[in-house]
Amino acid sequence: MSAGTIPGAEGTGETERTEDAAGAGQAAGLPWRRLHALALGAVVAVAATAYAVLGLVKLATFRASTFDLVIFDQAVRGYAGFGPPLEPSVGMYYGRGMDFVQLADHFSPIVAAWAPLYWIHDAPETLIVAQAVLLALAAVPIWRYTERRFGAFCAYPVAVAYAVSWPVAQAAGFDVHEAAFVPLLSAVMIERFDAGRVVPGVLAALGLLLVKEDMGLLVAGFGVYLLATRRRWEGTALVLFSLGALVLVRNVLMPLAGSGEAGFHWAYGRWGVTLGEVFLGLARDPLGALWQLVSPEIKVDTLAFLLWPVLLAALLSPLTLAALPLVAERLLGDRPQWWGPDHHYNAFVVAIIFCAAVDGVDRLGGWLGRRYGGRFDGRRLARHWAVAVCVVGVTLIPRFALGNLVEWSFYEGEPHAAAARQAAAAVPDGVVVEAVNHVGPALTARTTVLLWGATPYGSPWIVADTDRWSYPFPSHDVQRERVQQALRDGYRTVFERDGYVVLHRPS
Repeated sequence: MSAGTIPGAEGTGETERTEDAAGAGQAAGLPWRRLHALALGAVVAVAATAYAVLGLVKLATFRASTFDLVIFDQAVRGYAGFGPPLEPSVGMYYGRGMDFVQLADHFSPIVAAWAPLYWIHDAPETLIVAQAVLLALAAVPIWRYTERRFGAFCAYPVAVAYAVSWPVAQAAGFDVHEAAFVPLLSAVMIERFDAGRVVPGVLAALGLLLVKEDMGLLVAGFGVYLLATRRRWEGTALVLFSLGALVLVRNVLMPLAGSGEAGFHWAYGRWGVTLGEVFLGLARDPLGALWQLVSPEIKVDTLAFLLWPVLLAALLSPLTLAALPLVAERLLGDRPQWWGPDHHYNAFVVAIIFCAAVDGVDRLGGWLGRRYGGRFDGRRLARHWAVAVCVVGVTLIPRFALGNLVEWSFYEGEPHAAAARQAAAAVPDGVVVEAVNHVGPALTARTTVLLWGATPYGSPWIVADTDRWSYPFPSHDVQRERVQQALRDGYRTVFERDGYVVLHRPS
C-alpha cells in the first residue's frame, strides 16, 4: 500500500482527493462564515443600540426609577469599590438600615461582572448599555441553535424575531435588572447541550444560578427536559444540583447576608410559608393551582403573548418544560406586577421559548415527513415559520416598548423634565437625599439616594414632586402632606418649580 492511500483505494489517490475536497470545502466555507459573522454582528449591534437608546432616553427624560435602576447602581458601585454591594435605598425602605447588602434582597452575585465597567464610567448609564449588549448577544446562540436545525436562511429571521420580541423590549425599557443575563445564559445552555458540548452548557447553567435566588427552578426545568429526551444522567444531575442550590440560597445564604429570614420577599402565603409547604399545598389542591394560573384574565393574556410571537410552536417541544417552573412561580404569586406583560419578568423565559419553538417546528417537520414521506418538505415548513415569526415580531413592535423609538414625543420627554433637572441640580454632591422615584436615577452617581416615601428617614436633603403621583405614594396629595410636615420639622425650601420641591435641613 502506498503512502497516502486508504484500504481498497490503492493507486487511486482517493485519500488525496478526499483531503483536497475537505480543504477546498473549508476554504470555500471561510468567506461564508465571515459573512455570517458580519451579518449576525450587525443584528446584535442594531439591537443593542436600540435597547440602549430606549433606556438612556428614559433616564435622560426622568422616566427611569429609583426602584430599580438606583438599586443596581448602588450594588455595582459597591463591588466596583471592592466593598460589599450595599443597597441603602432598599435597606431603608424595608427598615433594614443603610448597610443592607444586595445579596439579602435578591441573590444576584452575577451583577459583580458589571463592576469593572464602573472603573471606566461610574454612572447608571453604564448599566443601561451593558444590559442592552447582554440582551442583544442572546441572538447569537439562538441563531446557532436554529442554523444547526434548519440552516442559515431560517436562523436570521428567528434571531431578528428574538431581537424585536416584546419581552426583551420590556426589559430594556424598564430600568436595569439581573434578568439581562438570563436570555444569553439560557440560550447558551440550550445550544451547547444540543451540540453535545456538555461542559460549556453546565457552566452556563451554573451562571444562571448566580443570577437570582429562583434560577434553580429554571435549571431544574431544563434538567427535566433532558430527562424527557432520555439524557438521564445529565438531567438527574441538573435537577438535584439546582434544587439543592435553590434551598441553600434561600434558607442559608440569603439569611446570612442579612435578609433575616428565608421568607424575605415571600409571595405565596396562600400555599404555605416554606418551599416544602408550597409543594405540599399544590399537591393537595391541583385544581385550585390550575385555576390560579389563569385567574385573573391578565395571566391568560400574558401566556398568549408569550406563545404568539413563535406561533405556538413552543408547545410542540418538551423544551418548554424549562420555562414552566418560572412562569408558574410568577402566576401563583400574590404580586399583581408579576402577572402581566409589563416590566422585565418575561425576559427570564424568552430565549427558552424561542429555542423550544425551533425544536417544536423541527419535531413537527419530522413527524409530517414520516407520515407523508417524500411528499412533505420539512425545510420549507421551517422557512415559512421562520419568516412568519419575524413578521409577527415586527408587527408587535408598536404595542410594546420598542415602538417608542419611532415616536418623536418619546425623545422630547414630559414638559416637567426641565424642572426635574433643575431640582436634581440643586442637590450638592456627596449627600444623602430622599428623592422621588423618578428623580433618584439622576442623583445616584454623586449622592446616596433613598426612596422618598411615606416614612421619613431624616435625610438632610429631600426632592419631592407634589404635582404627580409617584411610587410608593398612594397619591400626590400624600406627598404634599409630607412636604408640609418636613417644613414643620425644620426643613427649608431650596428650590420649587412645577411641583418639584427641594428641601434642606441645616445640620
